[in-house]
Amino acid sequence: MMELFSYVLLGCWATFVSACPLPTDIIESGTGAAPWAGSGPLPEVTNADSRVATANIAPSTLAVPVGAIISSCTQPGIVALTFDDGPYIYTSQVLNILRNNNVPATFFVNGNNWADIRTEDSRGLIMRMINEGHQIGSHTWSHPDLTVLDRDGIISQMTLLEDALSEIIGKYPTYMRPPYFSTNDLVLQTMGELGYHVVQANIDTRDWANDSPEAIQNSVQLFREGLDAGGSIALSHDVHQATANTLVQAMIDEVRNRGLRGMLNHQPLKSQKNIFS
Repeated sequence: MMELFSYVLLGCWATFVSACPLPTDIIESGTGAAPWAGSGPLPEVTNADSRVATANIAPSTLAVPVGAIISSCTQPGIVALTFDDGPYIYTSQVLNILRNNNVPATFFVNGNNWADIRTEDSRGLIMRMINEGHQIGSHTWSHPDLTVLDRDGIISQMTLLEDALSEIIGKYPTYMRPPYFSTNDLVLQTMGELGYHVVQANIDTRDWANDSPEAIQNSVQLFREGLDAGGSIALSHDVHQATANTLVQAMIDEVRNRGLRGMLNHQPLKSQKNIFS
């Protein structure tokens, strides 16, 4: 099992957790299992207010805000790799590369997008992410544009995934990334009510548009340009073959070649720090 924090110094790396640190218990679960964890088939949310009440978070007391957009880390020289839309058939290869390089990452997962998270293969990949020291965040249940949903629909997209993750790993995230980076006032208000930190990115590799051996070099170049511009949170997707074959290792090599630093944290942080902008 990869030691999440002890490997950071070796490769000058950090996950979203250590690059933008928060306590592990807050990052991974907040209040613990979803209210209906283990209750059988995934339910539709019929009483959204009952889920909001379980968040039990006073946003004004958090150094890192809930219900507000986070797009970068304030600490210089740190890069966090994040992957969206999985798990899928290429996720295992991405995990292999991260493990071989001692690099942790953040996976913003869906419940039913490229694959159903409830299948045996997907459950195994989620467990492997956790066991190898990566962070899991929410990317909603089925990857809709949240801005076209009403409040109950937004809550349902979040809680369906909470329930599935709770059944697999016994907890659910308090970090999320909205599909398409699409938000409005209602989406952000609802994320705040649910106790979610809303994470976007300031390096977009656009690997989804470059999924071939030749075109993926465009994504490598976008990553380099993003680093040149001071970007610190990189977006790519573990569901694309060219990303797994080429982009992941190229990003790791680029960051190492630049000597960008990471943070060394052997133990979960006990207090929140305002390191986002």
